[in-house]
Amino acid sequence: MQERSERTRRRLVRAGAEMFHRNGYAQSTLGDIARTAGVTKGALYFHFGSKDELAEAVQQRGAALLGDTVRELRAAGASPLQALVTTTHWLARALHDDPAVPASFRITKECTGRPAGTADFHLAWLGAVRTLLRQARDAGELRPGLGWESAESLVAAAACGIEALAAAGMPNDELRSRVAAMWELLLPGLVPGTAAAYAVRPPGEEPAGPPASATAPSRPGTAEPLECRR
Repeated sequence: MQERSERTRRRLVRAGAEMFHRNGYAQSTLGDIARTAGVTKGALYFHFGSKDELAEAVQQRGAALLGDTVRELRAAGASPLQALVTTTHWLARALHDDPAVPASFRITKECTGRPAGTADFHLAWLGAVRTLLRQARDAGELRPGLGWESAESLVAAAACGIEALAAAGMPNDELRSRVAAMWELLLPGLVPGTAAAYAVRPPGEEPAGPPASATAPSRPGTAEPLECRR
């Protein structure tokens, strides 16, 4: 019984993500979401008391996917900067493959004044980018004397631009190529020595980048209430 309940909940989260992504938060009704999930409206209310609660679950799924991706890359030996590059390719793919990710961005855009503790995929994404970049700095992967605040702002803005291009309707293959081109431009200004030590193409399109011990230089571096438009 519990396993069936979990399957129903997962179907509802995916259906909610599909509807929020396709139609936006305001235009998505719980009745439409229940029909898309193939369950009764009563079953939906058993799991989620409101559309806000379902939107929160969608955001939580997006953030969980992101967190799992970063942890797996680091556990596999990717250096912080390589993990950041690969995570941007994950985002480009996830924006096409998993509706929870684009839906999470859209919910964030349509909902303002989110309370503390509320899941927010956009903030989670920015946080992951900044954390990995700071770890890369502390590991000595970044160029000495690099203007830190400027570099952080540039990389964060470029990373957020991936979602903007996807939302504008850019085909997935082109988006993945644009992400690689972005890193081909950014890396030479970020890293000392050659940027060729890093894999800038999507995983599977070229050999994986060297592990953290090989990519990082030996010298360490310097160190709101939910109000949705209806």
